[in-house]
Amino acid sequence: MQMDRDELQRLRAKYSGDNDKTTYDPRFRRVVDQIFSNDGTRDAPYAGVPTFMSAQYMPDISDSELRKLQVAAVGVPMDLGVSNRNGARFGPRALRTIERIGPYNHILDCTPLSEMRVADIGDVPFRSRFSLEGCHEDIEQFFRRIVGAGVAPLAVGGDHSVTHPILRAVGAQEPVGLIHIDAHCDTGGEYDGTKFHHGGPFRNAVLDGVLDPKRTIQIGIRGASEYLWEFSKDAGMTVIHIEEFNRIGCDAVIAKAREVVGEGPVYVTFDVDGLDPTFAPGTGTPEIGGLSTREALHLLRGLKGLNVVGGDVVEVAPQYDATTNTAQAGAQMLFEILSLMVFSPSIGRRAVP
Repeated sequence: MQMDRDELQRLRAKYSGDNDKTTYDPRFRRVVDQIFSNDGTRDAPYAGVPTFMSAQYMPDISDSELRKLQVAAVGVPMDLGVSNRNGARFGPRALRTIERIGPYNHILDCTPLSEMRVADIGDVPFRSRFSLEGCHEDIEQFFRRIVGAGVAPLAVGGDHSVTHPILRAVGAQEPVGLIHIDAHCDTGGEYDGTKFHHGGPFRNAVLDGVLDPKRTIQIGIRGASEYLWEFSKDAGMTVIHIEEFNRIGCDAVIAKAREVVGEGPVYVTFDVDGLDPTFAPGTGTPEIGGLSTREALHLLRGLKGLNVVGGDVVEVAPQYDATTNTAQAGAQMLFEILSLMVFSPSIGRRAVP
C-alpha cells in the first residue's frame, strides 16, 4: 500500500522544522538525553584517546576514586601461557581501538556507561614480561585491590590463563559460579613444566577453592583436546559441547546455564575462540565449527538478571585478523557483559559514595 499525502503531511508536521530533534518514545528519549548534549551533538566515536567502550579513562586511580566506581575495566596484556600462537598480549589495545560499541543495548534496554559508574583504569602493571607465575601474582594483586574496593572487574586479556588469578581475587571470600564460553574446557593439568598455562585456569581455580565446579557451565566445547578435560566432568562441571548446543538450541542452553549458576555470584568469561574462526580468526587456538556472533549475543543476553560479579574477554590476537573482525566481536561481547552488570543485584543497584 502506498503512503497517501495526508500521511506524508502528518510525518512532516511531527518530524520536521522545530520538531526535527524531538524524540517521542519515552524509552528512546531517555537514551537520547543521556547521549546527546543540549545542542544536539554527541562525542565522535573516532576522536580522542581510545578506551574500552569509550569509558572514562582513569589510570593510576586512587583508592578513594576507585571506591566510587561500580565497574572497573582493566587490560591484562599478557600471553605467556599460550600453547599455540601468541599475540593475545595485544588484545587490550585492539579492543580499545574499536570505535563504535554501544552506547545503547537495544535488547537489554540499557545504556550501561550512563547507568553505572564505569571507568577504564588502564592495564595491570607487570614487574616482568618474562615470568608467567610472576605475572599471575601481579594480576591477582591488582584485582584484589579492585574487589576489595567493592568494585566489579571487567577484564580484557591476554590469554585465558589470566582468569585464574582474577578468580583468586573475585572468589577469595566465597567461591563463585562460572559461565564459560569457549572451544576448550581449560581444565588440563601440568605440562611442559607448568600448570599455569591457558589450558588449565579452571582446574587451578577449583583446586584453589575460589571456583565452585557445581555452579560452572562450559559452552561451545569442541576440538581435538577432549582427553585433557576429564577434570571438568569429575569435578561436576556442566559441559555443553557444540554438538549439543546445535541439537538443543540456544534457548535451552540459556535455561540450563541459569539453572546451573542459580542466584549466587557468577563470573562470565568469554574466550573468542568459542566463536567459529569465520567470525573470529584472530586468536591463538582457533577451532572450526564454533558459535556464530549472533548465537553468542543471544546467549549472553539471555543471562540478564543473574548475579554477575565480574567478567572478561580473552584470547584476541589481532595480528591474525587483518579485517579487525575478531577485535570487533570481542569488544561487542565485552559490552554485552557490561550490559548484564546493569541488572546484577551485586552491581547495578549498589550505592556508590
